[in-house]
Amino acid sequence: MPVPDQPVILGFDPGRRKCGLAVMGVDRTLRFHQVVTTEAAIATIQTLRQQFPISLLIMGDQTTAKDWKHKLSQDLPDPLRIVLVDERYSTLEARDRYWQMYPPKGIFRLVPQSLRSIPRPIDDIVAILLIERYLGRLVNEME
Repeated sequence: MPVPDQPVILGFDPGRRKCGLAVMGVDRTLRFHQVVTTEAAIATIQTLRQQFPISLLIMGDQTTAKDWKHKLSQDLPDPLRIVLVDERYSTLEARDRYWQMYPPKGIFRLVPQSLRSIPRPIDDIVAILLIERYLGRLVNEME
């Protein structure tokens, strides 16, 4: 059982209309993941910081990263350390991860993955992958 006050990492995949959020321990235990509207992102991050001992925010380095990094440093009462990671191909990887996390049931198992449509946004899964990329980079640096 994970220690409740173990530091956790917040993954953030910002977008123009929606944002993915994930909270994961350094032991890679997933504690939370959700897609929220862009307007609700800051408030949700503040709520998560009250629930979890978040020590770091990991965010992709593409599209709106620079604007969001600035916005987060201004709007959060106690700014978080923000680390940008390479987010290339993360959406494609998130599609595969979605089917690992939520395998199709019944007859839909017979439909090839490339023909299945994902029934919801996967920005939260991208946020999970961003944390995993960061943790993977740390492990590689230690070797």
